Amino acid sequence: MTTPRTEHLVLPGVLTAEQAAATVAGILAVQREDGAIPWFRGHHLDPWDHTEAAMALDAAGEHEAAERAYNWLARHQNEDGSWYAAYADGDPDEVTDRGRETNFVAYIAVGVWHHYLATGDDTFLDRLWPTVFAAVEFVLRLQQPGGQIGWKREDDGTDTSDALLTGSSSIHQALRCALAIAEQREEPQPDWELAVGALRHAIRRHPERFLDKGRYSMDWYYPVLGGALTGVEAKSRVEEGWSRFVVPGLGVRCVVPNPWVTGGESAELALALWVLGESDRALEILQAIQHLRDAESGLYWTGYVFDDDAVWPRELTTWTAGSLLLAVAALGGHDATCAVFGAEHLPLGLDPDCC
Repeated sequence: MTTPRTEHLVLPGVLTAEQAAATVAGILAVQREDGAIPWFRGHHLDPWDHTEAAMALDAAGEHEAAERAYNWLARHQNEDGSWYAAYADGDPDEVTDRGRETNFVAYIAVGVWHHYLATGDDTFLDRLWPTVFAAVEFVLRLQQPGGQIGWKREDDGTDTSDALLTGSSSIHQALRCALAIAEQREEPQPDWELAVGALRHAIRRHPERFLDKGRYSMDWYYPVLGGALTGVEAKSRVEEGWSRFVVPGLGVRCVVPNPWVTGGESAELALALWVLGESDRALEILQAIQHLRDAESGLYWTGYVFDDDAVWPRELTTWTAGSLLLAVAALGGHDATCAVFGAEHLPLGLDPDCC
């Protein structure tokens, strides 16, 4: 089995060309004809993980399949610019969670910018711009006076003011990608620039503005992965949490003290390490989670309970495979993936820390 674009998805001890092709084929096998990418067939789709899987397809050169995924989002966007949190098997008529989570909604900006950088397709960017614009406007309606983003709108229309550090850090990356799209289209968005600066200030300087989820590894590395923390601050944060969350030879805990390592969190940490210029440690993390690979499907088990020597849950998720492929693509020098996660050329917005 081969695909035309696996050269940057080959990584010693992680993926051969044949394994990379099998993983890509595994995601494609789950994708519905209408473009939806659920976690696995029979489970739900959420907009964030759907987008992560689509980005992995673009990293593998499967641009038509990725575009179908973004078109699915454009067709099924709610009038307020949002998407629901969960759709049964990606069926837009079978909503199973009518909450509207801000980081889920914002992430389309990351995916659309990644697709544009991978393809150079101006027509696609023009067509998806109204979708991205509406999504960002929805998210910013939940921004709090302190800069943090309320994490969801309830089904009854009530906005939640409580903010999640992981979600807000992901939104920080998404807003910068949205600003890059706006700049490409020569449509400045000064309100967005203010918003991303205020959000970054909250993440860097005001941890008390976020719910305490410090037991979760995502709260540890996401400020780095989302680009809010850089340089010495980012390196210090990674070192501070390393022994708490990293299980040598197995991967990254999802939550302490539970003896459970997960593929998605491990691959995301590898991406964050790559952002910091620590490719050797990133490679070690990716090599450590190959025990989660299912040889038959090319996909990856969500997690492993090492005290019980048990794969749990028994699910092979597209987003776990997608996050791994994106981490490998960054390490392999894939231009679009490096640009989106390295963030060297993403707009910063207006930073209150500089004033």
